[in-house]
Amino acid sequence: MSASAESPASGGAPRDPAAEDLDGTDGPDGRASRLEAVRSRVVEAARRVGRSPSAITLVAVSKAFGADAVREVRAAGHVDFGESRAQELAAKADELGPGIRWHFVGRLQTNKVKEVVGRASLIHSVDRERLARGISERARALDRVQPVLVQVNVGDDPAKAGVAPHELRETVARVREMTGLACQGLMTIPPLEADPRPLFARLRELRDEVKGSFPEVQHLSMGMTGDYETAVEEGATIVRVGEAIFGPRPGAA
Repeated sequence: MSASAESPASGGAPRDPAAEDLDGTDGPDGRASRLEAVRSRVVEAARRVGRSPSAITLVAVSKAFGADAVREVRAAGHVDFGESRAQELAAKADELGPGIRWHFVGRLQTNKVKEVVGRASLIHSVDRERLARGISERARALDRVQPVLVQVNVGDDPAKAGVAPHELRETVARVREMTGLACQGLMTIPPLEADPRPLFARLRELRDEVKGSFPEVQHLSMGMTGDYETAVEEGATIVRVGEAIFGPRPGAA
């Protein structure tokens, strides 16, 4: 699994510390132990379907946790971390410095683009052309190319952002024409009450269809704490796991 070690990248019945110890404390069953349990589960899920675990990046989503929590997981050899709020990503990236690959995984407002571009190695949530143009403008100003994923609303959920599947090819075509952007794949978040497996499978099918015309569209960012093993079985190249690594978010009910 590419995010399990220091090297750069673009987790049955046994006792599972990731499930049992979610109090957010360090120690024998703290974050390092939960991280290792998630890594092991990613590896097992990949092997169940004949995939190489090295093809999967585990993003540890540190939303609402402080820099010390990130340091704790970083000390266990992890390098890929995710944030869903622009200001939080900017603050942590500036405080923690080099050695971490940041992923922006939340809905990005156009007025927050400057806080993310130049700090995030990958923006997972391009869901509209206006946002893509804002990212492109900022990337050009910084003289860099910003890797992005297009978010797809495969569940047709009005509560979720993302382009409709029938608009995907046209959206990808427009995004890849924008200077300063590199469209590297797709992302989705299934509706809360839905069976995620067919939706993950559908995103894989959409990626394969688009890849025929745009071969650089490779990544599938899908799967979170409750369904990342299913996502791996259905072809995820990136999974975004927060609570199973960090514990319940501070202030969560």
